[in-house]
Amino acid sequence: MEIKIESSPDKSRLKSLNVFDWPIWTKEISEFPWGYDTQETCYFLEGEVIVTPENQSPVKLNKNDLVIFTSGMKCTWKILKDGKKHYKFC
Repeated sequence: MEIKIESSPDKSRLKSLNVFDWPIWTKEISEFPWGYDTQETCYFLEGEVIVTPENQSPVKLNKNDLVIFTSGMKCTWKILKDGKKHYKFC
């Protein structure tokens, strides 16, 4: 299980994925466990988050990060600054 991060992808990349047509998720500063039954791709519009997968090192995610969370991953989300992201499950 892993987290793939593409920092500040160019606009053509985001358009090719139709990122701006995906739903938006928002969350205030908090900490909670999470698990992925299916792969999620998301693009952070705002916020600062630390995601710690089970038995792995923490990963910091920020505004303008395009991120893929693999199916089957279990982790803890720690939202340091209110988050807002486009997301798609596939």
